[in-house]
Order: sequence, then structure tokens, then C-alpha cells
Amino acid sequence: MLASILFFFVGFMSMAQGATPPPPMPPPPPGLPIDGGIALLFLFALGFGIYKAHKISKKIA
Repeated sequence: MLASILFFFVGFMSMAQGATPPPPMPPPPPGLPIDGGIALLFLFALGFGIYKAHKISKKIA
């Protein structure tokens, strides 16, 4: 009888323990822009493409 009563109260005792605290929040990301040098990269790629097209056209002719 005593064992069944203790078994019944185990559920109540386990619920009375309380929840664990949530993990801490991660730090915020830095405020850096993603597209910092995209215009410069585009100009470099355009210039390199013109250079390669000119070099190939001189080799063929």
C-alpha cells in the first residue's frame, strides 16, 4: 500500500521541479553591408572581359 502511494506521488514531485532556464541569446550579427564592393567587382569583371575579348580577337586575326 505504501509503495503504491509513493509511486502515485512521484509524478507530482517530478512536475514540481520546474523547467530549466532557456539558453542565452546569441550575440547580434555585425552591422556590415553585404554589397560593399559589388560595383567595383562588376567594373573589374567588365574590364577583364573586354581585355580577354580583345586579346582573343588579336590572336585570331
